[in-house]
Amino acid sequence: MQDIATIRSLLDSRGLRPKHRFGQNFLHDPGAMRTIMVAAAVRRGETILEVGPGTGTLTEGLLEAGARVVACELDRDMAAILRDRLASSITLVEDDCLADKHHLSPKLLAARGPGPFRLVANLPYAAATPLMATLLEKHPACGGMVVTIQREVADRLLARPGTAEMGPLTITAQLRASVDRVATLKPGCFWPAPDVTSAVVRLVRRDPAPELPAPLHRLVETAFQQRRKQLRNTLGTDFPFPPGFDITRRPETLSPDEWTTLALAAAP
Repeated sequence: MQDIATIRSLLDSRGLRPKHRFGQNFLHDPGAMRTIMVAAAVRRGETILEVGPGTGTLTEGLLEAGARVVACELDRDMAAILRDRLASSITLVEDDCLADKHHLSPKLLAARGPGPFRLVANLPYAAATPLMATLLEKHPACGGMVVTIQREVADRLLARPGTAEMGPLTITAQLRASVDRVATLKPGCFWPAPDVTSAVVRLVRRDPAPELPAPLHRLVETAFQQRRKQLRNTLGTDFPFPPGFDITRRPETLSPDEWTTLALAAAP
């Protein structure tokens, strides 16, 4: 595993410094890296998507475990390091992982191939929420994720009804996957140390996948755009609320299953 001296040396040899605009905080703590690898439990030969591989610390661990690694790196300088060190061992995609907020990069889709895969990555904070939501909602071939993300995002994934953290990401994740917090990582596990605490989270897609009603995503997005308003105001008094439903409730008070019930009521 690359320690902090190795990571610094790789960058110094090319006259590089971590780039804030790409959210580059390199994980160097060996205990944290072992925690990620144990949680991932990589199977030999399986396809693993890694987004934001940086200098390849986690990449090397995934390869040692026998994974087929598809690494997506936006920064051309980091991509050059990966090419020099690991070009013959990985499929490298030099692109943003997302074409837009709701779609994966076409280059990444082509490189990944048609079979099942999982996401294992120390995610750039800016990409974490839209990437995870897109994979959960639109890519059932993604069987799960083990990701390092900002602790606040982890709190949203694991939120319970009635809490401030409850939101669209909570509902998307909990309806489609089981979610657990594997570890909390202090800023000192990274170089340079970020201003926030991080968390390692594991998501395992539900099997069989639940059949979710088509209006679900639209309803959730509509309601949470004005989360302090009552549902009778955000969804409208003409909405076909189920009998006995309290229309004065606010969106964060509903469980994921209750959102499914509302979406079923609205389905044609």
